[in-house]
Amino acid sequence: MKFLSTWAVAYLAAQAAGAALSHKLGGLTIREHPDAMKRAQSQKYVTWDEHSLFINGERLMLFSGEFHPFRLPVSTLYIDIFQKVKALGFNCVSFYVDWALVEGKPGEYRADGIFDLDPFFDAAKEAGIYLLARPGPYINAEASGGGFPGWLQRIKGTLRTTAPDYLKATDNYMSHVTATIAKAQITNGGPVILFQPENEYSGACCGDTDFPDPSYMQYVEDQARNGGIVVPLINNDAAPDGHNAPGSGEGAVDIYGHDSYPLGFDCANPSTWPSGDLPTNFRQLHLEQSPTTPYSLVEFQGGSFDPWGGSSFAACAELLNSEFERVFYKNDFSFGVAFMNLYMIFGGTNWGNLGHPGGYTSYDYGSVITESRNVTREKYSELKLLGNFAKVSPSYLVATPGNSTTSTYTNTADLTVTPLLGNNSSASSFFVVRHTDYSSQNSVDYKLQVPTSAGRLTIPQLGGSLTLSGRDSKIHVVDYDVAGTNILYSTAEVFTWKKVGNEKYLVVYGGPDEHHELAVSTKADVSVVEGSSSSITSKKKDSAVVIGWDVSSTRRIIQVGDLKILLLDRNSAYNYWVPQVPAKGTTPGFASDENTASSVIVKAGYLVRTAYLQGSDLHLTADFNATTSVEVIGAPSNAKNLVINGNKAEVTVDKNGIWSTSVEYTAPKIQLPSLKDLKWKSLDTLPEIQNSYDDSRWTVANHPYTNNSVKNPLNTPTSLYSSDYGFNTGTLIYRGHFVANGKEKTFFVRTQGGTAFGSSVWINETYVGSWAGIDADSNYNATYTLPNLKPGKSYVITVVIDNMGLDENWTVGSDEMKDPRGILDYELSGQSASAITWKLTGNLGGEDYRDKVRGSLNEGGLYAERQGFHQPQPPSQKWDSSSPLDGLSRAGIRFYSASFDLDLPKGWDVPLYFNFGNTTSPPSAYRAQLFVNGYQYGKYVNNIGPETSYPVPEGILNYRGTNWIALSLWAQEDNGAKLDSLELVNTTPVLTALGDIESVEQPKYQPRRGAY
Repeated sequence: MKFLSTWAVAYLAAQAAGAALSHKLGGLTIREHPDAMKRAQSQKYVTWDEHSLFINGERLMLFSGEFHPFRLPVSTLYIDIFQKVKALGFNCVSFYVDWALVEGKPGEYRADGIFDLDPFFDAAKEAGIYLLARPGPYINAEASGGGFPGWLQRIKGTLRTTAPDYLKATDNYMSHVTATIAKAQITNGGPVILFQPENEYSGACCGDTDFPDPSYMQYVEDQARNGGIVVPLINNDAAPDGHNAPGSGEGAVDIYGHDSYPLGFDCANPSTWPSGDLPTNFRQLHLEQSPTTPYSLVEFQGGSFDPWGGSSFAACAELLNSEFERVFYKNDFSFGVAFMNLYMIFGGTNWGNLGHPGGYTSYDYGSVITESRNVTREKYSELKLLGNFAKVSPSYLVATPGNSTTSTYTNTADLTVTPLLGNNSSASSFFVVRHTDYSSQNSVDYKLQVPTSAGRLTIPQLGGSLTLSGRDSKIHVVDYDVAGTNILYSTAEVFTWKKVGNEKYLVVYGGPDEHHELAVSTKADVSVVEGSSSSITSKKKDSAVVIGWDVSSTRRIIQVGDLKILLLDRNSAYNYWVPQVPAKGTTPGFASDENTASSVIVKAGYLVRTAYLQGSDLHLTADFNATTSVEVIGAPSNAKNLVINGNKAEVTVDKNGIWSTSVEYTAPKIQLPSLKDLKWKSLDTLPEIQNSYDDSRWTVANHPYTNNSVKNPLNTPTSLYSSDYGFNTGTLIYRGHFVANGKEKTFFVRTQGGTAFGSSVWINETYVGSWAGIDADSNYNATYTLPNLKPGKSYVITVVIDNMGLDENWTVGSDEMKDPRGILDYELSGQSASAITWKLTGNLGGEDYRDKVRGSLNEGGLYAERQGFHQPQPPSQKWDSSSPLDGLSRAGIRFYSASFDLDLPKGWDVPLYFNFGNTTSPPSAYRAQLFVNGYQYGKYVNNIGPETSYPVPEGILNYRGTNWIALSLWAQEDNGAKLDSLELVNTTPVLTALGDIESVEQPKYQPRRGAY
């Protein structure tokens, strides 16, 4: 039974009888909505049973990866990511929407330009990728405020609760974003098949917070339904705790799902797998909590965040590497997972201050697709093996997971086996083998003892042993159907299979130096039709033929009847791809490829994007990073020619019907400018410390109260919390005016900017000190010694604070997002606190931000940013001629601007990086911001790190045209600071089938009305 159809039918019956829909139906709380009929009708598109989802009636596993469009603000690059996800064998992507980026001003929703979701939806549809929409309102996501806009700091009520002012604050955003997503649902021909209300609504603290609050969750769900969402609702409990599971009453979702990050986030120790971190009870918990829905891991670990002062995302990628995938992901398969979303599949960049203070500019996340969109990490290739196996193994979904055991299926307690046993729906069984000590790096020989249609067998049958070496795991198949041919068993793992014409192809692989065995239920003879027969043995046993072999780095092909079996080693299998061949047109569509005749097997190296037929021409679109031999295995019978990236290839065809050709790669000469030789212009961007500076247009910090309900009461006479005055992002500057009495000796100030923040203090033009910051501190108490002040003279204390973003709000009730930015407390010795009159500024206009194109978070409060000088073509003719490599000779902040031209060749994907040098020991304390064509694409903290390399995508950079870069340099030491070096570099150019990349809108400098 498909579960949603139950209430859909009941609804239609009630309507036919003229009855009102009961609020309780089948144990579920149902709320009436204007679109209830549409919801009922929609279930012909997305339904489910306890095993899996059905899309348009087709049972399939959803293998998904997380990709946030706001972290790649170049819409013409979306198709690149989607095609790379599709090439993994995946069929789904999950995405967040960041509320803070589209409603920076209360009541003003702006989701156009780089924030428009429609190009994202269009690219997903073109690539044949379904979408899980996750707009929040809360998303976490290591985003500033967890996606909450800064103005929520002024909400009195507790966030993520039924507090009326909080709920009202979400209404405008949710009504707009759900309406946009609704138009892209599968019911309207779009890619959206699932919708997640809220995010990880799973933990609470603090006083009388009502948690879990079903009324709150129901409110968010109602916002979605009222906005036109008709696809099923799924949640992502932070752990398998059963929150809001179906049947739990008000606030219950349609499909229960949970998250898991079992290996944690210790990138500093990438080879350490702590004991006990492998999940073993997920299946049991699923059956207790939501047995009527498919088992769903809505976020499973695909990488790791890395904090300021961390180890780098390269270390995170090593922690969550291909070994992690082989052990942990196959363990998830042992639970019968039917929806599995990896967080992240592509991380992207925290450009424009969108990140939270726990992370730096990069959001690479150690993902399989790097921040610069490369697929060179081994973990990408490893995941491709599993993704393609899942795509051609629908019988997996209806196999019944059993209990893990160390005794039933192997002859050694060193290994644990979890069975997924076939039933009346499918005879196929799957046996997941791992080390009992999951972190073991030992090599263990074993025999497999499994039930088959030919009886219980001990494998290998022809002698020898199987081996599990190091951190590895295997999925052994039994009674596995390949287009009507029964694979009685295979100890080598299945990559893919297909049927074309009268022939069938099965591709299996094994690890280095392993012995494997495969049996086919047939009496046909065995012959080696490609490669050496050395180490290959075969024997007919009862109604099957058994084949044994030692893994070789050279491909061998065995013919058994009409079945060709390709024997590969794992590293060779990495080079194989299985693009779908659409029945018509040039794009793959959403087919799951269960009908494997609609695909082709290609050996091609770096990346194969798509395949399609035009007449008798088989077209491949592919990327190359080296001269590459290309083979097509199982070409469609009506294909006569091979066309690669629009060029007809010279093809040879061997005796097995395999097409072969080669694509030449000659790297183009990439000419990049020397940044140190640019004609840099600069100006002081801290004029506020000059005695002549006029701050009459600044905001007066005159609130004798704070709207911030968490950080209340104040420790200062008036609020100095920046969000109380509408400044929610970027650098903050305070100016405190007072008249001296001569008794002032010290100035104490407690500033808060989030972890790794820094601050500096001047009195008039005299520098008095800085807090350079450390990775762990989000606020800091400092007492500075003042110079002798003259009685009766007016002075100004200037405090500059680096706002690193707003804290997330994961724990309901804590309202951590309301942790203010700015000055929390101060004391001027010899004076009362009220003797100082404070003014402050942040980005020009605050929540009435001026740059509607780049959004509400991109700019901070530095003078040059307020003026818009970070944008292209600033009025720099009369500025000083000086470079950030010359820097400042004293503490202060200076701004630099320069332009350069690029003329990179078309047809090449060339990753470009801005690299900062960091060679001094100990490192001097300074901070820098990098702007590229007006977009803030790098926040560099020299004394904290770890990031020194900042990739900027084409589309932000104009690869064939003029570019403007700008840099703010904040010296936090008496002797100033300068950049050790600044270089623009490229990594290996990729010969690409990717089309032209359009540059995003890059408004140039124009004088700003009211700028100060």
